[in-house]
Amino acid sequence: MDDMISQIEPMIPALRRYARSLCGDLETADDAVQDCLEKAVANWSRRRADNPRSWVFSILHNVAVNRLRRRSRWGRTVQLADLPDDVQIQQASQDDTLYGKEVLAAMEALAEEHRSVLLLISVEGLTYAEAADVLGVPVGTVMSRLARAREKLRNQLEKPPNIARRPNLIRVVK
Repeated sequence: MDDMISQIEPMIPALRRYARSLCGDLETADDAVQDCLEKAVANWSRRRADNPRSWVFSILHNVAVNRLRRRSRWGRTVQLADLPDDVQIQQASQDDTLYGKEVLAAMEALAEEHRSVLLLISVEGLTYAEAADVLGVPVGTVMSRLARAREKLRNQLEKPPNIARRPNLIRVVK
């Protein structure tokens, strides 16, 4: 039991990051991580290798994808208190915050298969082989998806900002 805890516990922050980026909201992501950890503990004796990292990440990936499929069928529920403040009028934010939002929006615009590969390799630091194991695809597929994901992300971020969506913050007073 101590061996299992000592191997799984250091992975929890990375699991939470990956789940949050896949699920899009904190509560669903934390629930997915909890379900992943429960499955990992229950099936610890059936793990595939000495290093359980890719095995645990593949459990999380499958749990998160299943949650996303369920959510797409049922729709997303949001508590009234959890509505973002930008539903009402909000002042302009700083440039770095805007860029961060643009990056997150560009990530969200990627297909799930491209976003998953990009996050596993670029953020979580998995090798191509580990990412392939997590996603259940060949290493070559991981490499091509990663190249496409990076290119699509680059194209999204290089587009000029959509001025029509931004509120007019400057007024002329005569």
